[in-house]
Amino acid sequence: MLLMMAEVLNFRRVSEALPESSFWRFLYFHQDHVPWVGCSLHDLIQPSFSFLVGVALPFSIASRVAKGATFANLLKHAVIRSLILILLGIFLRSMHSTQTYFTFEDTLTQIGLGYTFLFILGFASQRVQLAALLVILTGYWLAFALYPLPGPAFDYVAAGVTPDWEHNLKGFAAHWNKNTNLAWAFDQWFLNLFPRENPFTNNGGGYATLSFIPTLGTMILGLFAGKALKDTTEAKAKIRFFLITGVALLVLGVILHVSGVNPIVKRIWTPAWTIFSGGWCFLLLAFFYGIIDVANYKKWSFPLMVIGMNSIAAYVIADGLGGFISSSLYIHLGQNFDKVFGIPYATLVKGSLVLLIEFWILYWMYKRKLFIKI
Repeated sequence: MLLMMAEVLNFRRVSEALPESSFWRFLYFHQDHVPWVGCSLHDLIQPSFSFLVGVALPFSIASRVAKGATFANLLKHAVIRSLILILLGIFLRSMHSTQTYFTFEDTLTQIGLGYTFLFILGFASQRVQLAALLVILTGYWLAFALYPLPGPAFDYVAAGVTPDWEHNLKGFAAHWNKNTNLAWAFDQWFLNLFPRENPFTNNGGGYATLSFIPTLGTMILGLFAGKALKDTTEAKAKIRFFLITGVALLVLGVILHVSGVNPIVKRIWTPAWTIFSGGWCFLLLAFFYGIIDVANYKKWSFPLMVIGMNSIAAYVIADGLGGFISSSLYIHLGQNFDKVFGIPYATLVKGSLVLLIEFWILYWMYKRKLFIKI
């Protein structure tokens, strides 16, 4: 959430203003999504969010069951939660449209589409959960692999790409190229079932509705981590499990990518991406669990806790209020307040103030125990 909120710092503008600085170029790279294949720190925000949904589920189920909730009650709550997440994602994506913008690639919507299935799997054995994960990833890979590659008459203009785009993959991996794949074809049919200002032809970033299926795989990986955290085994054993699993998933993801079996592409959430990003999620969990829970170094993480305790509110504030706060600063502080350290650093000045105000709102909510939960 902090990384997502920090987008207002806009390192891209600083990097463009200082093109010879490798420092700002590095920060810009990790504050943006890679064009297609690969991974930046920014690319790990959505899988981390999805992973933590799975981590939290065993604790949530145990808490509600202990209070006397039945499976039927919990299932009803899960379905309602799914619908709210889906609708909230659509609402946030529609804020700058003249009508409801029906799109389903938003992080909240993607989680909502898979959450009810995750909830049901939360009551299953780990063997069943593992089987579900394998079926999801293998089936999703096979569906893309069987979808035909573009022929000579393919309309690249409608797809929003060119046949010689520098990030296009060759050979078998071309089945996962931008806007020429199965998920893009599905959205050309599915998204046009909804009222639209203009017919849907392509998503400029290559994002797709069907990504919720492998995203469910990421959440299932989180289920395994959540169960391990909840178990009574000693802390060192838990960290060892997280580290071994994380490294194994990273290696497997790279092997799938390098061998040409499946590329690592976050934008369409390839199975290799689910595995690769899942590895990073396990390693990040090992780090934070080891530092905060085991070594008991907690004070430094207080700002993260303020944001994390209200993750939905943080998401909505960053996605929905950031622009309003930014405009208000220009109104009340003047059009040139952000030039105090020079034009190259203007976005840092403005962004830092926006980020500070957003954090203050979350801190105010934290002090008054106002936590938005779905």
